[in-house]
Amino acid sequence: MNETLFTSLAQARVALGCWRADYNDARPHSRLGWKTPSEFAFTCYPRRDLALRYAEGSAPAPVAPTAQPGKSNSRSELRIG
Repeated sequence: MNETLFTSLAQARVALGCWRADYNDARPHSRLGWKTPSEFAFTCYPRRDLALRYAEGSAPAPVAPTAQPGKSNSRSELRIG
């Protein structure tokens, strides 16, 4: 690529697209144990099979109770006056 003179933007885009596909899919990388990125992707397992740390979620519990349909929440409402 360093010595390539492109005559048009379209030619540069095609050449760069081919280079990017080779670099990201077909070329082995030392940091990936000399595997191609496509081969290495198959060795990664998602962590979704692990149990959740907090079954109820990580948000803190609400300070005030939530309103229930048909019931008044007047005791937990602020009074202005």
